[in-house]
Amino acid sequence: MNNTLRFLFFALIVRPILLIAVGIHARGRGFLPEVGPAVIVANHNSHLDTLTILSLFPLRMLPRLRPVAAADYFLRSKAMAWFAFRIVGIIPLARSGRDHGEHPLAGCTKALDRGDILILFPEGSRGEPEQLSEFKNGVAHLVKLRTQMPVHPLFINGLGKVLPKDAKFLVPFNCDVVIGERLMWPGSIAAFMAEMQTRMSELAAQVHVAPWE
Repeated sequence: MNNTLRFLFFALIVRPILLIAVGIHARGRGFLPEVGPAVIVANHNSHLDTLTILSLFPLRMLPRLRPVAAADYFLRSKAMAWFAFRIVGIIPLARSGRDHGEHPLAGCTKALDRGDILILFPEGSRGEPEQLSEFKNGVAHLVKLRTQMPVHPLFINGLGKVLPKDAKFLVPFNCDVVIGERLMWPGSIAAFMAEMQTRMSELAAQVHVAPWE
């Protein structure tokens, strides 16, 4: 039932809106993972970021796509929690640390072991439109636990203007998505973070925006 609702939501609502009102232009689709386990890391400026990334994949892959999101934000109401879990398919992450004695990344590692594809935003919360914030190293700690897992960098430009933080209405504006070659574990958290920031800067440069301000 959940998979059916999710399929209908993306097929009948999300994709038409992104196609007609936004106009998503994606480059490098061939670098998207076709199977899991895998991780996608992306910049974060808008609530539409997650829906846009999910829409880049075939509808049949929706059950395997799992965005990682802050538990405290999406559990504020029953309606929001239902939508987040049942339709978007999030994996809740406790930003305050361990939740009920469980490792904060336990939900992520379990999903990866099932062959899922995770979507993470290393900046954490949404930043200013079209500006990259400093990356947090939580994703590096996750990849360290599964060192053979590929990480796929993805840069989004434009959604911060379509639906910026705290906005309630869409503003028509074209959006560019650039997907890069996969990144493998280089041997240390510091090296991984440096390589991820370099890759994201290179993707940002392809849409002629200033990646780090």
